[in-house]
Amino acid sequence: MTKVKFCGLSRIDDIIAANETKPDYIGFVFAEGSKRRVSFDVACKLKTALSQNIKSVGVFVNEEVKKTANIANDGVIDIIQLHGDEDGEYIKTLRNLTDKPIIQAVILTDELSVEKANKSAADFVLLDAGRGEGKTFDWELAKKITRPYFLAGGLNEKNVAEAVTKLNPYAVDVSGGIETNGKKDQAKMKSFIRVINDIPNNVWRKESK
Repeated sequence: MTKVKFCGLSRIDDIIAANETKPDYIGFVFAEGSKRRVSFDVACKLKTALSQNIKSVGVFVNEEVKKTANIANDGVIDIIQLHGDEDGEYIKTLRNLTDKPIIQAVILTDELSVEKANKSAADFVLLDAGRGEGKTFDWELAKKITRPYFLAGGLNEKNVAEAVTKLNPYAVDVSGGIETNGKKDQAKMKSFIRVINDIPNNVWRKESK
């Protein structure tokens, strides 16, 4: 049942590759300082070229809540991903400003972070080892999560089958693992999707081929 999110798309070539490989979600990073950051105008152009069957996620890190809501309400993204220190009050305020679904990223390191993920007011949580560093974390902690989650952190075509088989996450999120020299690699994107489709009993992905 695992879905796929390709994050950090920033070029029209990335969108063309996504349309061909058909992940369920793609991510636009709006966070200042990120090497994968895109401006609002660039995101608009990329969204226009994106297949309507793929949902776009906007990634924000400690952004002013009204700006996050405005970008969401302008139709550039379908889902909001909070990847900073945003708390329950931030999410509550955001819900009053937009009806877009919310994903809250949680850096999973210990029992306290497990509790934070389970109690998050967001629609989904995303489990990560950091903020885009491309590292894995102790997957045993993920087994303690009691709600649907996106699994991120150092995933690639070589380890994603093991991750899905062990954890059965709602979705897997990959960025660096589908890049070559800092740019999205269509061959790696295809390979990642192929691995997901070939996982035994992964019914949803097989039916979506």
